[in-house]
Amino acid sequence: MTSYEQLFIGGQRVAPLGTEIIEVRSPYDGSLTGTVPAASKADVDAAVKVARAAFDNGPWPKTEPAQRQAILSRFVELYSARAEEFATLITKENGAPIGFTGVLSGMLAMQSQAYLKAASEYPWEVRVSGAAHGEAIWRREPLGVVAAIIPWNAPHQSALVKLFPALLAGCTVILKLAPETALDGQLLGELFMEAGLPKGVLSIFAADRDVSEHLVVHPGVDKIAFTGSTGAGRRIASLAGEQLKRASFELGGKSAAIVLPGADEDAVVAGLQYASFGNNGQSCVAHSRVLVQRDRHDAFVAALAARIGSLKVGNPLEPDTFFGPQVSERQRERVAGYIDIGISEGATVALGGPGMPDGINHGAFVRPTIFANVRNDMRIAREEIFGPVICVLPYDTVDEAVQIANDSEYGLSGGVWAADEETGLAVARRLRTGTLSVNGAFTGFDAPFGGYKNSGIGREFGAEGINHYVEHKSIGV
Repeated sequence: MTSYEQLFIGGQRVAPLGTEIIEVRSPYDGSLTGTVPAASKADVDAAVKVARAAFDNGPWPKTEPAQRQAILSRFVELYSARAEEFATLITKENGAPIGFTGVLSGMLAMQSQAYLKAASEYPWEVRVSGAAHGEAIWRREPLGVVAAIIPWNAPHQSALVKLFPALLAGCTVILKLAPETALDGQLLGELFMEAGLPKGVLSIFAADRDVSEHLVVHPGVDKIAFTGSTGAGRRIASLAGEQLKRASFELGGKSAAIVLPGADEDAVVAGLQYASFGNNGQSCVAHSRVLVQRDRHDAFVAALAARIGSLKVGNPLEPDTFFGPQVSERQRERVAGYIDIGISEGATVALGGPGMPDGINHGAFVRPTIFANVRNDMRIAREEIFGPVICVLPYDTVDEAVQIANDSEYGLSGGVWAADEETGLAVARRLRTGTLSVNGAFTGFDAPFGGYKNSGIGREFGAEGINHYVEHKSIGV
């Protein structure tokens, strides 16, 4: 069991000013994974005070970019040495299969190295010619105190995708963890300090919604970086907007995968196992709408159901498990409710359906479910379910498939499966979404990531990610 009695404020452990304790329990068997104090509003005030002082008067914002990069490079080394340990803890917290958390923990070094590469090439200060009587110096300077608020489904990835660009830019950061995964972030704080991060630069704690809103509206915070649901993003955007506070958002999705005529069906089915159902379906980028030509619909659904139905559901710590439990009973009830909605709307249950998976009588489990013959006006095709439930929608023409894919309030991810790259690219260029794969190709960590429409504002990864944590200053000389 991993437990803490103190909060991580400004790089050191301090006694909490509140009395609430968060118990993190396994969604698989209810066992106690650990405990940590919940931050109170007074703790938020203390963290902001420390971060404000570290930014306004401390060395970090004035440190040369190369020195900041060296410290974060050391963090990557420390993290990589303990990646397996972190993956196990996260699996115990949120029920994600160890196969998923293990791979993701390993990929975080690639994500972080991409940020380091972008920072080493970033134009922190350049001279711009063309002024009537001289030149202008264009400086990118650290924005200020950042409040980073992250979800529970991929906690270390969500944390580091914000911490790295903010710290590389010279900002100070307060990282607010989700209560469901309140433990793993504590270890990140310890590693950053071991890597050489100065005191005062980083605070990490978990808190409830009311305390989180106190952090968002705190006058000492300059920037909000949020990953989570679109509904929560709207609320934070409204609060930040009242104060003209900088904000960026990575929000929900209802991404479409278009299977074009002539695509390799075996490759599509194998790819959708991960693109649609990875991390127990609890992924904002999940390809949860699959569009298939009408005359291939039934055969495709049968092939997809056969593959997904063969995957193991059970203990997420066992390496051959593909589906673990949902993160909590509340999330299980939400996903189960959508399965009932799909049935009531007249969609065909090709796999799964209501109830617990066969042979399982405990934990926050739902049956991995495939709905066939889905119309795009059904709720299960329009609303983010955030669980192992996908919809297969038939189409008659490629133009209709593009129209269906774009007919969504979301635009975060998606995919095109085609017989050749050029055909796939031609369709991908017509889709209104931020990140796309052609035949399952991964975009990597150098290209920007983010969403169109209600899927967010701003981008992460690479130089574009760093841009969200700097202010631009022009000086005429």
